[in-house]
Amino acid sequence: MYACLVRTFVRAIMACLLLNAPLAAVAATCGDDASGFMRWRQEFAVEAAAAGVGQAGMQALANTTYATRTISADRNQRSFSYSLEEFMRIRGAETIVRQARQRIAANAEFYGSLERAFGVPAAVLVAIHGMETGFGNFLGDANVVSAIATLAYDCRRSAFFSEHALAALLLVDRGVISSASIGAMHGELGHTQFLPGNVLRYGIDGNGDGRLDMNNLTDAMASTANFLRQNGWRPNRGYQEGQRNFSAIQAWNAAPVYQRAIAIMARQIEGSP
Repeated sequence: MYACLVRTFVRAIMACLLLNAPLAAVAATCGDDASGFMRWRQEFAVEAAAAGVGQAGMQALANTTYATRTISADRNQRSFSYSLEEFMRIRGAETIVRQARQRIAANAEFYGSLERAFGVPAAVLVAIHGMETGFGNFLGDANVVSAIATLAYDCRRSAFFSEHALAALLLVDRGVISSASIGAMHGELGHTQFLPGNVLRYGIDGNGDGRLDMNNLTDAMASTANFLRQNGWRPNRGYQEGQRNFSAIQAWNAAPVYQRAIAIMARQIEGSP
C-alpha cells in the first residue's frame, strides 16, 4: 500500500504541474434564473471546445439541465454563520470524534500508510471524512455535471464555478465521471467532496487499480491527503489555529468555523481535550 501511494503521489505532482495553468476565461453570459441557461450552455460550449474538451464532455454539457435544487441550496446556506459551538453541535462533532477513533483503530495500517506517504495524520483525514459525508454514508443525490454547470451559469460565483465546470467536462472525457454521475448539491464528488477542478489537480488512484474513483475510500483518502500536502502541509507540525499546518485546512474550506471545527475534532480524535 505504501509503495503504491508513493508512486501515485509522484504522478499527482506531475499532473498538478500540467493542470495548474488557468482554464479558459469566463465569457458565457451568466443569469439569475433558468431563463438564460440554454443560451449560456451554447456559449459555454465554445469555451469548452477551446479548453480541449472532447466529444464525451461536450455531450455531457449538452445533456445538462438547470439544477433548481442546487441554486436553492447555494442561496440558503446558514450553518457557516453559526458560532463554533453551535456549528459543532449541529454537525455532530461528538459522534464524528467517537466514530473516527473506531475507524482508525480498525484500519490502522491503512491510515498509517497515508501518513507515511503524505505526512498528514489520520485524525485530520478522518475528521474531514466525517464532516463531509458522515464517513461515506451520504455521497449526495445531485447530478454532478448539471449542478456544477448551473453554478457556473449563475451570476453569484460564475467565475469560480466555470473553472470547475470545465474540469467536470474533462473528467467525463477521461472516464473519471459520466454525465450521469451523482454527487453533492454543489457538484462535489466522493467521500470527502472534491470539486471537479480539485479532482483534476489532486486526485490520486490510491489503490492502484488504474482508475481514479472518488467514491472509492482509498482513492478519496489519498487524494485528500495529497490536497493538504500540496497546499502546504508539513509533517510533524501543528495544525491548530495559529500553527503551521492550519493554513492547509484553510485551503480545504474557506469557512472559518469549519476550519476550526476540523482542527478541534482532529485533536480530540487523537485523544487531547
